Amino acid sequence: MESGGRRLRRLQGSREEAAAYYRGHRVPQRLEEALNALFPQRPADIYGELANYLSKFSKAPVICKLVGRKVLDGVGQPTLEVEIYCRVKNYEKRICSTVMSSHSQIPENALPETTEADEKERNDSVNTAVEWVNESLNTMLRDLKPTEQCKVDKMLGEYFTKKVEEKKETQKQEEAAEAILALTSCTPSATALPGKKKAAKPGKKVAVAERTIPPAEPAESVLCGSLAIGGTSLAIAKAGATISRIPLYLHIALLKGNQDSPKEITLPLPMVTLLNCEKFSPAKLKLVKEVMLIPPVQLSLKQGIERVLDIQKEMMRLLEPPGKAPSPQLADSKKGRAHNTGKKAPPRALKRISHIGCLMTGCDNLEQPLLLMQTACNNIGLELGTDMYLAINCAAHELMDYVKGKYEILTGTFKSPDEMVDMYVELINKFPFIIALIDPLRKEDRQQWNNICCNLGSKCYLIAEDAATYLSKLKTDQDINLPTCSGVVLKYINQTKVSDLVELTGLLDGQRHITILGSPDGESSDDSLVDLAVGLGARFIKLGGLSRGERVTKYNRLLAIEEELAKNRTLREAHLEFVAFAEESQPEKQLSDVIPPPKQDSLPPQRSQPALQVRSLSAPPPENSTLT
Repeated sequence: MESGGRRLRRLQGSREEAAAYYRGHRVPQRLEEALNALFPQRPADIYGELANYLSKFSKAPVICKLVGRKVLDGVGQPTLEVEIYCRVKNYEKRICSTVMSSHSQIPENALPETTEADEKERNDSVNTAVEWVNESLNTMLRDLKPTEQCKVDKMLGEYFTKKVEEKKETQKQEEAAEAILALTSCTPSATALPGKKKAAKPGKKVAVAERTIPPAEPAESVLCGSLAIGGTSLAIAKAGATISRIPLYLHIALLKGNQDSPKEITLPLPMVTLLNCEKFSPAKLKLVKEVMLIPPVQLSLKQGIERVLDIQKEMMRLLEPPGKAPSPQLADSKKGRAHNTGKKAPPRALKRISHIGCLMTGCDNLEQPLLLMQTACNNIGLELGTDMYLAINCAAHELMDYVKGKYEILTGTFKSPDEMVDMYVELINKFPFIIALIDPLRKEDRQQWNNICCNLGSKCYLIAEDAATYLSKLKTDQDINLPTCSGVVLKYINQTKVSDLVELTGLLDGQRHITILGSPDGESSDDSLVDLAVGLGARFIKLGGLSRGERVTKYNRLLAIEEELAKNRTLREAHLEFVAFAEESQPEKQLSDVIPPPKQDSLPPQRSQPALQVRSLSAPPPENSTLT
């Protein structure tokens, strides 16, 4: 049995050890400071205020766990969700999650077997991404601070590069095995004699392109599991903003500004898709994929969205098939039944809504959708070119007939790349309220991009979307080049990291290229894209239409940010300007100075890159080249 003296000495030693421990962490001093600071305030919740005061001295949260899971996006396709858990004040806490948007390069008219193969590939990629997040990335990022975005992104980039090298090595081994198998299975009778070519059957014509055009560049290969990189990077950014107790858009702006807080923030103008012209419907028009509305800069975002909704309602009325309107007697009887039951009559169901949240229709010529938009605006007292502007997503890369070497703009109507430029010049001159053309040409038609920019650059924006998909590989593939254009549409997909967008938008800003953050076809309910666009200082944001929950969620987030910035008096008015492209060499640094151009023997001869001459829209510009 322990004696009293020994117990006393042990307790005395414990007290001294505890006192030294607390003094070493300055606990008595902190408590005294807290009590002195709080006594004059006499807060109602004294312990709550004590906790708040002392929490300033707690350790910074660190990542303790990543969770990846397979979920569905807005069109029912599998995609990746990444959750971030941090150790906060000695407890594991779920901080945030993000859901990646799915992106497919398969055209709408793809064969069933092609679609099935794409679905299988997508499913395998999501499963691999979930495995990466739950295993390798979970271990690799443990104990890192979520506010260390650059450090995390560097580690993610190195991990992805390692996986790419592993994939290449595996492919080499498979190709070598196939070559050996082919040699061992060859028989002398099956071996063709050297120098002999199989003759074509008499009378059979071989299709030859009417004019040689630059061949299509191979589609960007997507590494299976690459969603894990983009999803984790964005989730870390959201966690960093949450831990710092600031909105995600401000966190992104601080990353871009090297931690210098912006005094004012400009919201991106929305490109709201109103019409989706079905390219593969029985109607003849193939050239126009989307017709989008852009509100004038004088309106607030809320006013602009309300105006777009008014135009959409009128457009729905115009597109209503004749004879479908309910008769007066039927309408009265329905009203009576609704009144008798005490319920409101249900709203008319929206029909033919595209997966991107807009109205779908077919047209027979290029002017038809434009005149339809003009009629809808006129009917409600609005004038295109003053009260609203249009942008057209041409998606011309989907229309090239490589046998004829021409674009099929209407069923049976083909135009060469040079003829396309002439057609666009005529179109913009006739409809000056069109202020943006997206993907008017394939990215391979670089000479025609030069020509169209020189002819129309002072009147509207010439935007590359498909022509800029490779920008997500800026750090891993240097053999790329950007065609002459006013700006690009960037999408947060696959292995894109937050740091990549910060670096890339800074480069584009320096070249006076406008940045547009675009929403992929397979969108999710995650609204982080809006914060990315605001924080990166994008000029426009392209979210689709004002229907479908995953689209409307993002517009609501944009409205909430506008309200918050206006309340804080940090909202800066949007300022737009067109760029006139002059036929002379550009003295300033070009993207090609940073990104080596493709080999010259793979491209047709090119003229010198046009110089950029900025024409501001805040001063009175020439006719047909302004935004009100």
